[in-house]
Amino acid sequence: MIESLFPNVDWPKMWEATIETLYMTAISTVLTAIFGLILGLLLFLTSPHQAWANKIANWLTSGVVNIFRSIPFIILIILLIPFTTLLTGSMRGPNAAIPALVIGAAPFYARMVLIALREIDKGVLEAAKSMGAKSSTIIWKVLLPESMPALVSGITVTCISLVGYTAMAGIIGAGGLGNLAFLDGFQRGRGDVTLIATILILIIVFILQWIGDIITTKIDKR
Repeated sequence: MIESLFPNVDWPKMWEATIETLYMTAISTVLTAIFGLILGLLLFLTSPHQAWANKIANWLTSGVVNIFRSIPFIILIILLIPFTTLLTGSMRGPNAAIPALVIGAAPFYARMVLIALREIDKGVLEAAKSMGAKSSTIIWKVLLPESMPALVSGITVTCISLVGYTAMAGIIGAGGLGNLAFLDGFQRGRGDVTLIATILILIIVFILQWIGDIITTKIDKR
């Protein structure tokens, strides 16, 4: 029945592309969370009246974040081809897409981290400082715990954006559902292949959003 409705769909190939999309999304989300959190903390802590207040460091960090956040992802992939080839040995395949995915998404998440940290009650921070808490203590005991719901919500949004990025990366041969939809679907005029790939991407997005909402609700004590 399914084969008759979607005659051009190679199901083993479709599942393989789905696994590639999930792989790229998972690895890049973990790395984006790490680097984005570091950048976001730097932006916050080097801003005026904070523990590491430093105009130059804040300006440089903000500049890096703004530059990479402003470059359209498809252009960023092309610009990073020499770096990607040097790092992974190839410009094709799921692994080759990860550097561009992380560099494209980490600055976006860094801004969301900064917003989350700025929403923390200033009284809590002042109380920690008045008790002589070290910077590391403030980070691990105040900043991260107090902003955790917003951080999880932010990484959920970023993760969903990364699913879309993997589809764009597929156009230049990164693999995954985007690559399959473009090469086997669009270029060969097989609308059913493009349709199924799109449906699978939507299912992945809905599941990720559902998981993110559940985690955010459980850790939000407000």
